[in-house]
Amino acid sequence: MSRWLTIVGIGEDGLDGLSAAARTLIDTAEILIGGARHLAFVPDRPGQTRLAWSSPLMAMAERIGEHKGRRVTVLASGDPMWCGIGGTLGRFVPASEMLILPHAGAFSLAAARMAWSLDEVECLTLHGRPLEQLALYLYPGARLLILSENGRTPAAVAAFLARRGFASAEITVLEHMGGPQENVKAGRADPWPHPACADLNTLAVQLRDGPGLSRLPGLDDDLYLHDGQITKREVRAVTLAKLAPCPGDLLWDVGAGAGSVGIEWLRSHRANRAIAIEQNESRRSNIAQNAAALGVPQLEIRAGSVPAALDGLPAPDAIFIGGGILTDGLVERCWNALKPGGRLVANVVTMEGEAAVAAARRAYGGDLARLGVQRAEPVGRYHGWYAMMPVTQWNTVKE
Repeated sequence: MSRWLTIVGIGEDGLDGLSAAARTLIDTAEILIGGARHLAFVPDRPGQTRLAWSSPLMAMAERIGEHKGRRVTVLASGDPMWCGIGGTLGRFVPASEMLILPHAGAFSLAAARMAWSLDEVECLTLHGRPLEQLALYLYPGARLLILSENGRTPAAVAAFLARRGFASAEITVLEHMGGPQENVKAGRADPWPHPACADLNTLAVQLRDGPGLSRLPGLDDDLYLHDGQITKREVRAVTLAKLAPCPGDLLWDVGAGAGSVGIEWLRSHRANRAIAIEQNESRRSNIAQNAAALGVPQLEIRAGSVPAALDGLPAPDAIFIGGGILTDGLVERCWNALKPGGRLVANVVTMEGEAAVAAARRAYGGDLARLGVQRAEPVGRYHGWYAMMPVTQWNTVKE
């Protein structure tokens, strides 16, 4: 039995919306797995074992392979591969052993209801995810489709948008799409007129005016909480250009300070990952607040002193050393951990730091550059150039 696991997408119209093949696979399954809402669509059948997803769902998903050799059908909401169980089970079961039959998903249905082109829409989920991630997608004119956590999500989203300067946003709540209870509620973010909505809902948000932030590196320093230990915006832009993030890459931000490099690494693509390593407790607090405010609350923050704090971390695609360059063994530890083709960048401002990166360049190759930035500041009734402390940057690629 090569394809022992079938995943069937099902909508609010239940079995009536499924193909004959999908219904046959449900009828003939030895084991039928799904949420309580999905299982309720299917009549009991003699000899068929029915399993409802338990919490935590991941623990049950990890054990799905225990049923190999039997006919297993999993019921999923809509398209199992859009923020669904299909992607989760795909981590544990080879594609050659699965058959996936998608239904029209919430994003497709919502786009159809709104007459929005799906390829021009930001699609995201708040199901089990922090509300703060919305900040990454806020810019004038944006259209968002959002899978809700529950009936309280629309009000929470409206309040969040109003706090972030998007009070004029138009929010449409699409409840129970595709089923007999389908309903629509709409209004502006402020005032939001619907304190309660159906738990099963998808949001369509049209942003109008508001303070958008670029996803390119070099955000204003004033957007960050910091104690002075921050990679300044001009240097940060150059640093991230050298780190060269690609979708899905993992960054170690060593001596993270305010976390600005790791945060802007994450902002460059939703699939990117980053770990900020910082020994100072108050700075770790700043990093967490900065990450949430700038839409990347998934930033992992690791406490401890380097190089010991690096133990057990997954191998990175890029490393930024913003602090601790003089720590014995740090550069060697980072170099050994870096994946082939990985990028390593270190910034220093002291003569001792310059000596350390010069030695690192001799050992591991790469380039050295001196970055000098001057900003115009008031001088009485006029303006003059004030020089920032020059930064020496070492960058190299592991062949």
